[in-house]
Amino acid sequence: MDFNLTEEHIMIRDAAREFAKTELLPGVIERDDKQEFPTEQIKKMGELGFLGMMVEPKYGGGGMDTISYVLAMEEISKVDASCSVVMSVNNSLVCWGIETYGTEEQKQKYLTRLATGEIIGAFCLSEPEAGSDATSQKTTAIDKGDHYILNGTKNWITNGSTASVYLVIAQTDVEKGHKGINVLIVEKGMPGFELGPKENKLGIRGSDTHSLLFTDVKVPKENRIGEDGFGFKFAMKTLAGGRIGIASQALGIASGAYELALQYSKERKAFGKEISRHQAIAFKLADMATEIEAARHLCMKAAWDKDQHANYDLSGAMAKLYAADMAMRVTVEAVQIHGGYGFVKEYHVERMMRDAKITQIYEGTSEIQKIVISRSVLKD
Repeated sequence: MDFNLTEEHIMIRDAAREFAKTELLPGVIERDDKQEFPTEQIKKMGELGFLGMMVEPKYGGGGMDTISYVLAMEEISKVDASCSVVMSVNNSLVCWGIETYGTEEQKQKYLTRLATGEIIGAFCLSEPEAGSDATSQKTTAIDKGDHYILNGTKNWITNGSTASVYLVIAQTDVEKGHKGINVLIVEKGMPGFELGPKENKLGIRGSDTHSLLFTDVKVPKENRIGEDGFGFKFAMKTLAGGRIGIASQALGIASGAYELALQYSKERKAFGKEISRHQAIAFKLADMATEIEAARHLCMKAAWDKDQHANYDLSGAMAKLYAADMAMRVTVEAVQIHGGYGFVKEYHVERMMRDAKITQIYEGTSEIQKIVISRSVLKD
């Protein structure tokens, strides 16, 4: 097994690292404090191809592999997880979903603009009483012949106010259960589509998270992705790939916090020497480095499986579970190594600790990942 990156992979990683350092780092604390969406930064990410990395070039994308995406996600997440979650949703959920399952007309109409960053998208599954349980949808899409009438509420929607295209999962036939669910492409501005309140969040405060309200929204039938009843399968397959993106985000948050803690430990002195030379701190750093590397290998394995067209449900769930839990442990230790300075905003690590928590929650909680994993390992 070859663990070496190709020249192209290294080039993509370094480009993402430089962009994060020069474009994202300035102002990242202020954006977090003010809950300010990184409009200019996201626009530049689109121009550089970070919002449609895996989309075929004929649709405006970079045509890159999933490993390239993981590498770029890690570097962006080291500096600003609010930007990387926008990148993750647009790449893993919206672009991938439309390119993989959409019609040619849908790709021409939406995918090219999404891949180039001209517009961004949102994935709308969660509801007040239905998060990871996609079979409990209360949002309905009633078939009216040539269109659907959409009613319901979606919660916790990333890119809620800034997206132009929304992939909405809704129930068309309750009696059919999961086989009665559809996914519809809804455009901002459709009559009856309203934006709910913006959430005041613990972390990733620069990303805009809203509830969405649909009241008798008329959605043309040509905006349905896949055959009637395909929505549940669409959601499950899309979320499986999304877990790789979130695992990479968690990896990046942890890597960023570790690098700051390592640097600080070499500069801060206590009892006559740098704190990195005290075994208590050195052992923390050793544990952090080991866990980060383990998470990186899990992320790369999941990305490799996806690129090889193998089943990545298990490897993606493992990567997401481990990387998210690891990110919490590492960021907490990064704050501890900084001592009192870790508790103030200007040293970044407190923000990273807050950002890390969401990686255990979205794209399916850690408990959901354990269900996916246990079902696989318990198969006869």
